[in-house]
Amino acid sequence: MPMWEGRFKKALDKRTNDFNSSIRFDSRMYTQDITGSIAHAKMLAKQKIITKIDCEKIVDGLQGILNDLHAGKLEIDYTAEDIHMFIETELTARIGDVGKKLHTARSRNDQVALDLRMYIMDEIEYLIDLLNKLIKVLIQKSEQNLDTVLPGYTHLQRAQPVTFAHHLMAYVEMFIRDIDRLKDCYKRTNIIPLRKLCSSSVQHII
Repeated sequence: MPMWEGRFKKALDKRTNDFNSSIRFDSRMYTQDITGSIAHAKMLAKQKIITKIDCEKIVDGLQGILNDLHAGKLEIDYTAEDIHMFIETELTARIGDVGKKLHTARSRNDQVALDLRMYIMDEIEYLIDLLNKLIKVLIQKSEQNLDTVLPGYTHLQRAQPVTFAHHLMAYVEMFIRDIDRLKDCYKRTNIIPLRKLCSSSVQHII
């Protein structure tokens, strides 16, 4: 149920709910949303806003939800308005009203901004890994075709002969530039205080 539905006396048209719902695409960020929520709960406890016992209940509940989603034991409810609402509702169902304390001192916009940054950082790491694998394959193919000749092209017309290795290495250079751009994007995105909780294996290449 949308969190603002209680303001209306009549049931909303399904099309209105569908228009306002984002869970169909933000559900892919459930790992980042739960990771950020765990960090937020620990912060609340450290600042003595919630008790240590409540924090442990919330963290255990969130970790259980994450494990169940990963294992396929829990399915995302696509009637929920967004992934944040789904997780909070599931958490409250598991641990009771203590779960409602998770939303203390944070807005939905805070969650959206954090989830997007963490998701982008994880995706950048994944893309860089794929590009590096592709580059290695292209280099191997180039080494196998040092003497393979083919016509080069300019403005869609045949030009001077080049080797197939030369042709492939041109793409290697393009992909290396793509990796440099992704690294720069990672640096610009990595301005959140949750660096240790975000994917860290990309750090060595920056």
